[in-house]
Order: sequence, then C-alpha cells, then structure tokens
Amino acid sequence: MKVQLDYGKYGLWIDVPDNNLVKILKMKKSSPIINPTEDMKKALEAPIGSPPLANLAQKKKSACIVICDITRPVPNEIILRPILSTLLENGMKQENITILIATGIHRPNMDDELIYLVGEEIASNYRIVNHFAKKKESHTYLGKTSTGTDVFVDSNYVNADLKITTGFIESHLMAGFSGGRKLICPGISSLDTVKVMHGPKILEHPNAREGVIEGNPFHEESLEIAKMAGMDFIVNVALDEKRQITGIFVGDMEKAHEQGVAFVRDHVGDTVAEPVDIVVTTSAGFPLDATFYQSIKGLTAALPVVKEGDTIILAAECQEGLGSPEFSQLVRETTDIDLFMQNIYRDDYFVVDQWQLEELAKVLRKVDVYLFSEGISRQDKDKMLTTAIDSVEEGIEMALNRHGDDATIAVIPKGPYILADVGCKLKQR
Repeated sequence: MKVQLDYGKYGLWIDVPDNNLVKILKMKKSSPIINPTEDMKKALEAPIGSPPLANLAQKKKSACIVICDITRPVPNEIILRPILSTLLENGMKQENITILIATGIHRPNMDDELIYLVGEEIASNYRIVNHFAKKKESHTYLGKTSTGTDVFVDSNYVNADLKITTGFIESHLMAGFSGGRKLICPGISSLDTVKVMHGPKILEHPNAREGVIEGNPFHEESLEIAKMAGMDFIVNVALDEKRQITGIFVGDMEKAHEQGVAFVRDHVGDTVAEPVDIVVTTSAGFPLDATFYQSIKGLTAALPVVKEGDTIILAAECQEGLGSPEFSQLVRETTDIDLFMQNIYRDDYFVVDQWQLEELAKVLRKVDVYLFSEGISRQDKDKMLTTAIDSVEEGIEMALNRHGDDATIAVIPKGPYILADVGCKLKQR
C-alpha cells in the first residue's frame, strides 16, 4: 500500500506491504473553522475564565505578546492581527507593543523568517525580539519554585504591563501537551531555569511524557513558573492535519488551556489493538523535522505502540542537520547510552540540549531505530546511535528480515502530532 508521510516541505510516498500493515494512525476528521479571523475576534470578546482582552488592555501602557518560534507551525498572523487591533483600539501605542519569540534555547529567528512567522505587515511595523536563554543579563530573577528551581524570565515580558501568550496545543514529549504555561518555561526562561526543568530528575519521571498532565512534574513546575511570571491572557489554537485552525481557546491560562487540551486529546488520539513489531513514523515534516534534535519527538511519540526490542523507522528530512552545535557534538561523541545516562546525573556534568539525547536514550533502551534522512551527512550518520537507511522501504525490509515475514507494521504519517497508544490506555492518560 502506498502511504504519504509528512517529510520536509513536500512529503514522502512509501510502499508498505499490505499483509503486514495493521493500521495507519491518524487524527480524527474535523471541520476547520471557516472564518478564523472573525472567530478569533469573538473569542477575544468572550474568553474562557477571563475578562475580555479589551477590558484588560484599558489603561495599560505596554504589552508583550509571546509567540512560538519557527519550529512550530502556528498561524501567528491570524492570531496576532485581532490581538494587535484590540490593543490599539483601547489606547495602547504601537511602539509600546513587543512581540517576543519564545525560542527556548533554540537559535534566533531572523530576516525572512520573521516575515514567515508573522507576515510582512506585522514584521515591518512592530518591535519583534528573540529570546536568548544564554544571556542571563536579559532576564529578571523571580525567586525559587516550591521545588527550589531558580526562576529567571525574559525581562521584556516581566516588565510589560499586559502579558499575553499565544501558540497551539499539541501532544508534547515532556509536558504532556504544549501551549499555555509552556510559553514561559522553557519558552522565555533562562538556561539556568531550563536546565533544571530538563534535568533527569524531571524527565525520567514516568509521567513526563506525551498526553499526561496529571502528576506530570514538568507540567507542574512549568505551571508554577508561569504563575510567578504572570500571564494575563492566552490565545491558543488547535490544528488539523492540514494545519488549519479547528479550535480557539482564549482567556485564563489554566481554564482555557484545560479546555484546549481536552479538545486536542479527543482529536489527535488514535490506537492499535496491541503493540506492533515495526512502527514507521515521522517528525511531522517541516518545520519540525528541520533538525534531528526536533525529530526525536517522532520517536518518543511512537514508543507506546511498539513492542519492546523491536523497531521504529523514522523518516525526517533534517535539512539543518543534527541541531545546535552543542547537541551535534554530543551526538557525535556519545557511543554508550548507559554511560551518557550516568553522566547526566552527575552534579558536575551539563551540556546544552542534553535532554533531547536523553529522550533518544528512552527510545534506544526499548527499541532499535532506523533513520531515513536526506539532510544529515553520511559522516554524521556513521557516528549516530541509529541505523542509517537509504529509503524507508529498505528499513522495512531490514526489519521484516529481523522480526519475520509476518511482523506487524503501524504507520504514523504525522509523527508526534498523533497521540498514539494501545487500545483503551489512551483514555487512562
């Protein structure tokens, strides 16, 4: 059977043996919002658990609007236009509005990328700044969380009179679901704060995974940090397979996000009756599969539906290679996962982006990984902990030779955008 995978900007067609294919895991079919701009305006006027944005904006002199960076397919222009109009209509001056890109510890978004993010008109007329997690001096110290984490948040945000965050809600490998509180940490928090949030004491917790909110220490810590920083208003959306808006969740940081999570969980969850021998998955194509760092999300999302000791085949273009210089070097130097795990528990050991290799370690402790990628150099492929393949079909053939001609296969064309699980377990999350 021919199946199209989300891969790079244009997708990838593959052949999967009919006799082995158990299921293609997909989102539920849903109708996109016909006029998202108009519905967004209405949502700002009747938010969830909050006064209308117009009321909040009155008598406020400045605003900071946080948006996701280029690794997330957020329809920023549709979201921002009614927000900006509302602020201007209620007396705020354009020069006092800052759009802050929540880069986390990713690279900054510059030049044409800004137009891609927000549209030419907004990019030309508003102050847009990148968050730089490594510049500690650009953050404000807010104290410690109840677990002792030192909280440093971008001063552009802390110093604003009106604090607004935007984004979209998806299943997330650490936080359970993205959106809401996550725009603050890791979105605009300093490296000192992020490295604790992304440390093994949190990430090795069994509830720090896709689809889990209750009892998730990452979610709980991130929520506490967001409350310390303050968040007056959120504007989150849900997207369908074509990245069209299917839901708008606006208002109170917790109440609006909670409704959004319930909506997304229902729309993106899919199951197989029992674990399979082979999963073919992706990192949802561009922009998420621009680096191997981001593409690991496709692997962790597939873990619940593959048998222990079997195989995940990942197709991710990785046009920008492995990722940050620190992550790239760490991947090239790591030959022993057990030794790496021992190192990250040491107080004297820390490497930027080590947490994503830790997520890969979770996968490799359970299954083998075959990687099809046209953006990663052969030199790097030879040094990675995965098995390089020249086509997805080659990977399937290798896996069938290993697991037998009757091995079962599941395909997840949209990778981490699907909340995959076995049978009724999805409802138990």
